[in-house]
Amino acid sequence: MPEGWLGRLRSELKEPYFKALSTFLAGRLRQKKTIFPRPEQWFAALSAVSFDDVRVVILGQDPYHGIGQANGLCFSVGEGVKRPPSLVNIYKELHTDLGIEVRSSGSLSGWSEQGVLLLNSVLTVDEGLAASHQGQGWETFTDQVIRHLAQERTGLVFVLWGAYAQKKGAFINRTQHLVLESAHPSPLSAYRGFFGSKPFSAINTWLISRGQIPITW
Repeated sequence: MPEGWLGRLRSELKEPYFKALSTFLAGRLRQKKTIFPRPEQWFAALSAVSFDDVRVVILGQDPYHGIGQANGLCFSVGEGVKRPPSLVNIYKELHTDLGIEVRSSGSLSGWSEQGVLLLNSVLTVDEGLAASHQGQGWETFTDQVIRHLAQERTGLVFVLWGAYAQKKGAFINRTQHLVLESAHPSPLSAYRGFFGSKPFSAINTWLISRGQIPITW
């Protein structure tokens, strides 16, 4: 974890909830459970974007639980990995919104390089068991990530797709930041307000209005 993040989050690592989380994860590993993503990728989202370089936050729920999918960046998969349905729908909306051709690659690392923090609320999951690590402490940790950004930075864009993300971001000050909310891109909800929401153009319009370079999506 880069120092900019660690300096703000170091105290969290000493909290009882984080010690309990660490014990839980260690226990899963001792039981030979397969956890996604790999341990060295648990904090990949924070490693990919320094605190001071964050411009946009896209908030996910928990990692993909299929083999070879999760890489520590929400909604993203590695090169050569089949794009999951939610990511397919994100690309569809990107095409509708900005006319960008749908890419075969499911890697969103290029977004991170431009200051887009791709943060899941829960940073680990058991193979094949969606939401299996919810309620173990990750939510408290990632709440602190969001709080530090919301309180110490101004003019960020927070993208909250779905009720879960919207509840998690309820404390963000809307007068200091742009908050974009819509349905989740999952096939179960994308037609209830995600498609047609045009978040990518809204983000770039905001950045340009503040004298910043838009994201190359």
